[in-house]
Amino acid sequence: MIILHVLFYIFIVVIIVQLFFYAYVFSKVKQKSHSNLTSNKPNISVIVCAKNEANNLEMFLPSILNQDYPNFELVLINDSSTDTTLKVMERFKTSHNNIKIVNVKNIEAFWGNKKYALTLGIKAATHNHLLFTDADSKPVSNQWINEMSSCFSNDHQIVLGYGSYAKVKKSFLNKLIRFETLITAVQYFSYSKLGQPYMGVGRNLAYTKDLFFEARGFMDHMHIKSGDDDLFVNQIATAENTVICLSKNSFTESLPKKSYGDWIIQKRRHITTAKHYKTRHKAMLSLFYISQFLFFILSIVLISTLFYWEIVVGLIGLRYLALFINLTLAAKKLEEKDLIPFFPILEIFLIVTQFSIFIKNLISKPNRWK
Repeated sequence: MIILHVLFYIFIVVIIVQLFFYAYVFSKVKQKSHSNLTSNKPNISVIVCAKNEANNLEMFLPSILNQDYPNFELVLINDSSTDTTLKVMERFKTSHNNIKIVNVKNIEAFWGNKKYALTLGIKAATHNHLLFTDADSKPVSNQWINEMSSCFSNDHQIVLGYGSYAKVKKSFLNKLIRFETLITAVQYFSYSKLGQPYMGVGRNLAYTKDLFFEARGFMDHMHIKSGDDDLFVNQIATAENTVICLSKNSFTESLPKKSYGDWIIQKRRHITTAKHYKTRHKAMLSLFYISQFLFFILSIVLISTLFYWEIVVGLIGLRYLALFINLTLAAKKLEEKDLIPFFPILEIFLIVTQFSIFIKNLISKPNRWK
């Protein structure tokens, strides 16, 4: 009985922590209208780094080249591809004079390192304002560059955008992937609004060339194969120099993984990268995930024993009310409305998946990298 009392009080603390996140922190996914932002249209260098992405470039490059923006160049980086990626780039270049190709060949010191390839592309970029996306991503509208670039100002040198994943009908894995992407975006947008930006996604990210070189580029984490997006933002982003872009026309859409195994490999890499975040960022992210895990474990224990079950059920209901209110608002904002009815089940599956990844990473390091 004493143990149940202890667990009950721990459960109350967990609920308070969860309400802090779901009712307060995650309520920050909002943005002032662009009328309050700069109307300046800086020259933009769009940068796409591709390694063996010939088919994706064929599909997605037109959506970038057809952007309605007065002055931009497209820097295509061929990262030591062994397929026809370079030939595809060269063919597009023959009909578009705003394309610049950077052909990267592996050198021993930076073998297979995307950050090395990106650095060469950034050096080759003509303009100071850089906008990044992936070879398997496409802007959802021809206003992508316009919307993202409008967030730049004298103070704001980093723009965090939303990189969604394409919807696949009748696929639970697809819903799980997009739910995890939604939760991640809600977190990095919310923390940025609270003055604690800690990551961005390379599928939709912008920053200035000046800021890149002031920070010595990727040198502080060049030895880590991943993290050209989140680790760089974690290193240089501040409350003053970072802004978020939530306009629906600013989103990008990427191809999701088709198998659970491939997605797990991708997530293992991301979680491994996160251990290099600043201590305060790791602490706040860990607090959220630990409180989620404890919420489910303690809920099961207390309900199964009927210990103060009326209070327990009431607290669970309060927690889900806060979750549905703010995640629903965020899902509507980020065009993920179809996920709303599945929030409870997706959350459970995601927590189980994250816990299994944590255990796997303790046992062995991920050894497959893109």
